[in-house]
Amino acid sequence: MKYKLLPVYLLLLLVVLEGCSSGKKAYERGDYYTAVLKSVNRLRKNPDHKKSGETLRKSYPMALQTLEQKIQHIQTANDPYKWKKALNIYGQINQMYEEIIHAPGALAIIPTPRNYYKAVDEVRNKAAEESYQAGRSLLAQNTREAAKEAFFHFAEVERLVPGYKDVEDQIAEAEFMATLKVVVEQIPVPGRYSLSGNFFQEQIEAFLHSQYKGSHFVRFYTPAEARNEDLRIIDQYLQIQFDDFVVGQTHLSERIESVSRDSVKVGEVDLPDGGKAPVYGTVKAKIKTYRKEVASKGLLSMRIVDANNDAVLLNRKFPGEFIWFSEWSSFNGDERALSREQLARCELREALPPHPQDLFIELTKPIFGQLTSSVRDFYSRY
Repeated sequence: MKYKLLPVYLLLLLVVLEGCSSGKKAYERGDYYTAVLKSVNRLRKNPDHKKSGETLRKSYPMALQTLEQKIQHIQTANDPYKWKKALNIYGQINQMYEEIIHAPGALAIIPTPRNYYKAVDEVRNKAAEESYQAGRSLLAQNTREAAKEAFFHFAEVERLVPGYKDVEDQIAEAEFMATLKVVVEQIPVPGRYSLSGNFFQEQIEAFLHSQYKGSHFVRFYTPAEARNEDLRIIDQYLQIQFDDFVVGQTHLSERIESVSRDSVKVGEVDLPDGGKAPVYGTVKAKIKTYRKEVASKGLLSMRIVDANNDAVLLNRKFPGEFIWFSEWSSFNGDERALSREQLARCELREALPPHPQDLFIELTKPIFGQLTSSVRDFYSRY
C-alpha cells in the first residue's frame, strides 16, 4: 500500500484503523476474546492479512486459557447463578470455534479450535435448575414484586430448556401473582344519552384491553369478566362516571357590517355629440350575519381505589366541550359592494345541528384523550 502521497494525519488514521481491524489493540490491552473475533473477521475478508494472522496466533491460546480459568473459578464459587455464568463463557468459547472454522484464513492458523458443545448441554440443564429454584423461592414470598422476578426466572428456564419440569405452570402462576388486577366500574349514562354513553364506555374498555394486551403485570376486568373468572383477588377499582353534562345549549347571535366599493359604474350621461359616458361612484350595502352555536359540555370523574383498604390512589376530573355552529348571511343594498365570499355566504341557509346523541359523542372525544393519558401515566409504574 502506497502511503507516501497521503497527508500525515490520514496516514496515522489508516495505521490506527489497521491495528483496530486486526485486533492488535484488543490483544495489547488483554482483551484476548475480542482480539480473536476481530482478527478472524479480518482474515475472513483477507486470508493473507499478516497482522491479523499473527494476532490470532497469539490471542487464541490466551483467550481459551482465560475463559477456561474463569469457568473453573465459577464452578467452585458459592454463586447461586454460577452455571448460568459458566454457560455464557462456554458460549464465548464455542463462538470462537464457529468463527474460526468458517474463516479459511483463520483455520489455517488455528487448525483445531476447541469447542464445548457436549459440556453445554449438561451446564444448560444446571443453569435451568438454578433459575427454576430461584423462581420457586421468590414465589414463596407471596408478593407481587417477588412474583414479577419469579416470572422472569421461569421465562429464562423455558428459554434454556423448553418444557423443563412444570415450568409452564410456574410461569402462569407467577404471572397471575405478579399481575395487578383492576376491575373497571363505569356508571351508565342515564336517559336519552344512554346509547352514546354506552359507545363511550365501549371505547374505554377497548382501550384498556388493547393497550395492556400482552402486558404481563396489569390486567383490566369488567365486572362481568371478574364474575365469570371467579376472580378472588382484586387489587384496585377503576371508577369512571360523568359528574355532569349538558347537550345542545343553543345561542343565536347576529352582527351587521356596512360595506362599500368605489369606482363602480352607477349610470351614464349624455354627451353633446350624442354619445354617452359612464358615471362612476360608490356602491353600498349592509350585511347581516347570523351565527347559531350549539354547545355541549361534560365533566368526567375517574378514581382509582385500593381494593384492600378503600384508599383513593388517584382522583382526576376531565372536562370536555364541543361547539357546533352554523353561519349564514343576508344583505340590503347594492350586491356589487359585496366580495365573492360575502355573496357566497348570503346564499347559505341555516343548517340543522347534529342529533343530540352525536353531540354527546363529540364532547366525549377530548375527555377520552385526557382519560387514556392519565391511565397510561398511572399504570406505567406497574
